[in-house]
Amino acid sequence: MSDATPSRATILVVDDTPTKLYILSSWLRRAGYEVVEATGGLEALHRIADLHPDLVVLDVRLPDISGYEVCERIKSDPATSSIPVIQISGAAITAADRALGLHRGADGYLAEPIEPDEFVATVEAALRYHRARQRAERLAARLGALTDLTLAMNAAQTFDELLSTAVSGTSRILGRKAGVVALAPDGRTRRLTALPPEGTPTFRTVQPSVLELLGERALGQRAGTEFLIIPHDYWSAIAPDTPSRLDITAVLSRTKRDRPPVLLGVEPDPELDEDELSMLRQLGQAVALAVEALRAYAEEHAIALTLQRSLLPSRVPRVPGLDIVWRYQPAVDNVEVGGDFYEVLELGEKVLVAVGDVQGHSLLAATVMAELRHALRASLIGKVELDQSLSLLNDVLRRYHPRMTATVCLTLLDPVTGEAQIANAGHIPPLLLDGDGGARYHERFGNLLLGVAEEVYRIDRVVVPPGGSVLMFTDGLVEDRDKYLDDSLEIARRAAEEIGDDMDEAAGRLIDTFGAREDDVALVIVRRHPPLIAR
Repeated sequence: MSDATPSRATILVVDDTPTKLYILSSWLRRAGYEVVEATGGLEALHRIADLHPDLVVLDVRLPDISGYEVCERIKSDPATSSIPVIQISGAAITAADRALGLHRGADGYLAEPIEPDEFVATVEAALRYHRARQRAERLAARLGALTDLTLAMNAAQTFDELLSTAVSGTSRILGRKAGVVALAPDGRTRRLTALPPEGTPTFRTVQPSVLELLGERALGQRAGTEFLIIPHDYWSAIAPDTPSRLDITAVLSRTKRDRPPVLLGVEPDPELDEDELSMLRQLGQAVALAVEALRAYAEEHAIALTLQRSLLPSRVPRVPGLDIVWRYQPAVDNVEVGGDFYEVLELGEKVLVAVGDVQGHSLLAATVMAELRHALRASLIGKVELDQSLSLLNDVLRRYHPRMTATVCLTLLDPVTGEAQIANAGHIPPLLLDGDGGARYHERFGNLLLGVAEEVYRIDRVVVPPGGSVLMFTDGLVEDRDKYLDDSLEIARRAAEEIGDDMDEAAGRLIDTFGAREDDVALVIVRRHPPLIAR
């Protein structure tokens, strides 16, 4: 036990002499301790295993095994090693005897005759040390658990995962029923509860206004952390599915002014001590910091996606004789905007499809991407020459962004004849699908990428048959740290062979083939209509 009052401490007295056992036990009972007795060493070990007393008073001479051996067994067992042992003897009273007892694990050694006051004072001193050690070990364990919990919360990928981790960890650390209430980025209020020892979280209902009401009461509009005692009647009114009949001890924490606070509470049964209150406060602050970090990330990610999408085409044209589908999928874990882009333009009777990738993930990469898209459009006003368009983009990049590089692939397709021109500046080449299940890459990567040096860009000519398709994508689709690029390109080629009539489904399936991506993906599929079948 860890409480300071003697009446809450249990002491095992071990002695085979009835008179001596009675006297020692009487002294301890008068001092307010609960006493359990044993008359032999083996009996004492069984009682220790069953009761786990706070202290053992142990005679050295016992009928079965010696007190020295009993003490050694107590101290060698991790489950009982922290229990203080005071050895007593009327025969082994020399300095050597006392030294032997202390060397073999005793925390104190008294030689008879013993004065009652000295005996009780020795017991109290041993218990004080024991309680201080227990408190220090418990605090160290909780601080270690708090560190692990903080790391787990910060590693959470979703808001619900974060709150589940927080409430289950709080329940385990404090050994109490715990609950958390927080406002998610989607505007919905989440409430989770967990029971020890597993700490498995359960989602429950709560009135959406609870955080606003409690936040105004405890914090106003300022940042900080405050304790709250929430009466059961009040809490049951705003959370009717609460099974408990107890008041709630909680902390309300906000990391920034005018931001939604986070409520973390536990049942105060038994009442929380100073260490537990301090730990609850630290837990509340850690949860609030993790929640605010994830909320800020979600907001930044939404802003980045909005900006990124605003720089890309809002639609692609409908072209007679062609089916065109496209996809743009941002990287799963990147809050910064990227430089991947696509473009589909009607140029008279032909259609230009462009796919490109500017180096890096940053606002600069997105800005350069937008510049290249506008420069490409400008280059196509009037006479359409793909090699000259790429040369212009190369000049723009080298002059205005000399430290940036980009890859771009252009395909100019005539929907009527199927004739196509392809110009490639270091990009993954288009996949050409013949409509009968065959798929091949045009040529590997074409000319030099943009932004490196002056280059003469080659134009290749191919024919896309009726029912055939051109598939173009950025390297984010196929680049993986643990795979060779050639292997991933072959996976994409085989997947393209299975493109059926539903091109929207095929585009999604192609991306799903590679799973969550670490880089953005831009993808465009253009298919010529198959020939009409005469009736």
